Amino acid sequence: MSTTDLGTSPLPFDEVRVPVSGGALAVLRWPAREPDAPAVLALHGITANGLSWGAVARHLAGRATLLAPDLRGRAGSAELPGPWGIAAHADDAAALVAGLGLERPVLAGHSMGAFVAALAAVRHPDSFGRLLLVDGGVGFPAPTHLSPDELMTAVIGPAMDRLSMTFPDRTAYRDFWRVHPAFAEQWSAEVDAYIQRDLTGREPELRSSCRLEAVRTDGVGLFDPDVLAAVRRLPSPATLLWAERGLMDEPQGLYDEQRLAEAALADTRLTPEPAPGTNHYTLLTGEPGAARIAGLLLAAAGRG
Repeated sequence: MSTTDLGTSPLPFDEVRVPVSGGALAVLRWPAREPDAPAVLALHGITANGLSWGAVARHLAGRATLLAPDLRGRAGSAELPGPWGIAAHADDAAALVAGLGLERPVLAGHSMGAFVAALAAVRHPDSFGRLLLVDGGVGFPAPTHLSPDELMTAVIGPAMDRLSMTFPDRTAYRDFWRVHPAFAEQWSAEVDAYIQRDLTGREPELRSSCRLEAVRTDGVGLFDPDVLAAVRRLPSPATLLWAERGLMDEPQGLYDEQRLAEAALADTRLTPEPAPGTNHYTLLTGEPGAARIAGLLLAAAGRG
């Protein structure tokens, strides 16, 4: 199947490079129609890239500027060196605000990006406005009997396997993703562009651009006490939009009412909201989820 068979073309974007510690981050920018429109800084998941926010950008429809970096060690920022870790990404997010001249943008994050967003808000409270956490940011202590490698397998198993695979061409990579249970029924040109941005190398040995050492360090870092505590120390109100289903479209998502009750969020500044009919990925890339996120972002910016 060619990309022309996949529906509407992705919304065009600009790509800029912004100085951070050790180099520069690639940042995708979907500009607003009006110069006084709000800005949103959006952070992707552990093996994703900035184009994962493409459907949200389309639903924002120029009412806000959306800025989505490729985080350190991924896609256009793959060559940026360490240190890795959630705190490093949080500091990079603050550096982007300064480097782009943003005035307290709304800060959003999906999956690992939500943990980064929460920690960034705590470490740099003057840099950001309100937060939107998308199926992430609320963590649970790591099982003490697991080694770091076992912990990573438990957290993102199949995604780690993909980082060591090679593909003969881009069609093969597309075919690999199209049978993924989370995307099987909700494939689009935007999803295709997002997954293709991940590829690097030359045929017939294309591979993921994600640096394995970065992903491993970041994954283990999700269980760091400061990262787990960030949602309890937020300096401004935040929303957690959580998916009904999981990473493989399984009925059990990362969160449910019982897990969130056990997390004891009542005394925090975080308000959970469910997103029925979505899984961990389609909450961000599917039509109902992306539209819901766009609405929440505009509300957080005072334009809803």
